[in-house]
Amino acid sequence: MKALPFLLAACLALAQAPGPSPKAPPEPFADESLRYSVNWPSGLSLGEAQFLAKRAGDRWRFALSLDAAVPGFIVSDSYQSTAAKDFCSVEFVKTSTHGQKKASERIAFDAQRGIATRQTLIADGGKSEVSAPGCARDALAFLYFLRLELSQGRLPPPQTVFFGAPYQLKLEYGGTQTIRVNDRPMEAERLRASLKGPASETNFELFFARDAVRTPLMIRVPFAAGVFSLELVR
Repeated sequence: MKALPFLLAACLALAQAPGPSPKAPPEPFADESLRYSVNWPSGLSLGEAQFLAKRAGDRWRFALSLDAAVPGFIVSDSYQSTAAKDFCSVEFVKTSTHGQKKASERIAFDAQRGIATRQTLIADGGKSEVSAPGCARDALAFLYFLRLELSQGRLPPPQTVFFGAPYQLKLEYGGTQTIRVNDRPMEAERLRASLKGPASETNFELFFARDAVRTPLMIRVPFAAGVFSLELVR
């Protein structure tokens, strides 16, 4: 199982300089915890993921933790995002364990210089800079920005989202659809997404509840072994 595209999709739903600043989201969105099951194509669970969002003054704090296991392969990841009130990224930190491979890195965003500095947080780790928009967004910050835009009847245009390296993200609205979440039928807004990075490209589907904060209900990602999913548990 290729972990990176699945994790990117999980974060996303996964930046350009915005137009007018978004309105303040509803209060539940400002202190939110959502739990998901990571499922095999058969529906059996591989593990769990949890999204956290909290407003702290004029900053947002977002987090994603994911723990899953394929036979002989363990995935344990943690992502932390700090963003300004308009969801423009300030810092993004990711720590991952994929089998025997471990990695940790931080991206610091400098809006005035238009630079994103990527630093590996291990011994003898390197550092590099890439150009970034004045309002750059990492994958986690973009997910919450996307939810706000959807709640106001808008769909963000194609843009760059940072998840370590920059990735090109394109979203297409697929209308409404009834899906089953925890064996319950729920009406959802469906998005089709394509994600292209320096060494990978994937397509996936995202389903959002039609509530005031457009709660993510499910993400479906195709692999050679079938379609894996991230499904809301609460």
